[in-house]
Amino acid sequence: VQLQACGGGLVQAGESLRLSCAASGFGVSTYHMGWYCQAPEKQHELVAHISTTGTTNYADSVKGRFTISRDNAKNTVYLQMSSLKAEDTGIYYCNRLYIRTNYWGKGTQVTVSS
Repeated sequence: VQLQACGGGLVQAGESLRLSCAASGFGVSTYHMGWYCQAPEKQHELVAHISTTGTTNYADSVKGRFTISRDNAKNTVYLQMSSLKAEDTGIYYCNRLYIRTNYWGKGTQVTVSS
């Protein structure tokens, strides 16, 4: 299993970013997939989730601003981030939900300056 997130960067508040997470070793359509944010000195926080049937859920802090999606053919999960805020700053990872794992793969740094 491998997960590689990319697309982060340094942006101004109010701007947008699109994160991608390429998976290998399993199909993203066969698991509930989530995007997590790890702010400095904090635990991973689930910010967006897409189920195997395509149902999406979001943390209140990002609702209306972030959109999670997936491309089964590319085995990739995306996170469209809009109206970014300074508090969105952190390292973003994707991962499978509802499984026991210590593997987080490669994250991508998002830094939002106010």
